[in-house]
Amino acid sequence: MTKKNHADIIQCRSLEEIRTRLAEVLARYKDILPADRDAKILIKPNLNSNMNALTGNTTDLRLLAAVILFLRESGYRNITVGEGTNSGFYRSNISVITRLRVDELARYYGVNCIDLNYSEPFLIPFEDGVQAGIARECKEADLLINMPKLKTHFEAGMTVCLKNLIGCLVGQENKKKTHLSLAANIVNITENCPPHLHIVDALFAMEGLGPTKGTPVKADTIFVGTDPYFLDLLAARFASCDPEKITPLQVARRRGIIRQELVTAAQNFPLTPYERPFAPPKAGPIATFIHHPKRQKYFLAIRNTAFFNYLCTTDLFAKLLFMTDLRQDVFLETEMEWEGLILAEEQCDQCGKCAEYCPVELPLPQALADQDLDKCIHCLYCFCVCPQEAIRFQGKLGFMEEQMKQYDTMIRRMA
Repeated sequence: MTKKNHADIIQCRSLEEIRTRLAEVLARYKDILPADRDAKILIKPNLNSNMNALTGNTTDLRLLAAVILFLRESGYRNITVGEGTNSGFYRSNISVITRLRVDELARYYGVNCIDLNYSEPFLIPFEDGVQAGIARECKEADLLINMPKLKTHFEAGMTVCLKNLIGCLVGQENKKKTHLSLAANIVNITENCPPHLHIVDALFAMEGLGPTKGTPVKADTIFVGTDPYFLDLLAARFASCDPEKITPLQVARRRGIIRQELVTAAQNFPLTPYERPFAPPKAGPIATFIHHPKRQKYFLAIRNTAFFNYLCTTDLFAKLLFMTDLRQDVFLETEMEWEGLILAEEQCDQCGKCAEYCPVELPLPQALADQDLDKCIHCLYCFCVCPQEAIRFQGKLGFMEEQMKQYDTMIRRMA
């Protein structure tokens, strides 16, 4: 199954379809699964921001749960979910892993969860003699599973398998080294820490100004394969994005990693593109001017100074960066204060959407009606997708207010 130029493309919508169809596909990748059931397995999702998967930003908890369940049911006992989240959140001491409830999902399914920002670094070569530290857990895993989100990306053109590996870097001090030569160093990470398997989440993808300020696209698709370059080419074709505008793929092609045979194979692979081209990642004029390759190195020199980092912590300067698209995230320090969820039964039409999106398979909406929520991990997927707004949140949304402001109506309509 790991033959060259192969991939599996799965169409699915509900939690049950994701689990059933993914398990059927993964069972055919037995030649890359370790024989030792105590082998070290690391699952590396995309947790770029505290905006959940339904915005098109981060790896879907339902997909992550499906992978964990497949591995557990295959007898594996040493499973870890690990991610080195966005350096801005790391710098602000905000745990994206906790906000997205990934740690609670891992606890529910009996696996480990770590923030790779705090791991022991293993040095790999970057451009111009620079070395950067990736998490030793990634390098030493017997099975490294990369689980990127399919998104357009302002700087790289698109982020799929290749760019997701930036999250293997330890802390801000190593992540900022990537931007000294972004596309080339993304390829350097891939070549020096190659995952064994890639599972691409395009259930809710993102178009436009990704990786955070874009628009979700409900594509109901999962890509599975072992070659990250081939999968990224397929993802570009799926989204009708020109691979010549995806900078890591350009670098890989110049280095001879991507040969014409691979490009041809991707072009001829049986794939139905999404119903329309994804909107390109177009930023405002200031960000576009500054991030031009001829000027970006000067901006990076300023950005990495202590004074600039101090300015980034002030509300006024942070808002200015966000408004000009020089920063895509809003680093809200206010945590969610959870008091519960209730069901307005008079509004509920039993559509079943809440059950389709629950990553821990609660019997919704009945569990809400009965207040039988002991196993709820507080991910709020059911709250976000309910088309009738029959599920009510009790407490303070905190950082989730930003997501609701940008995406609430959009997500309910698409889901």
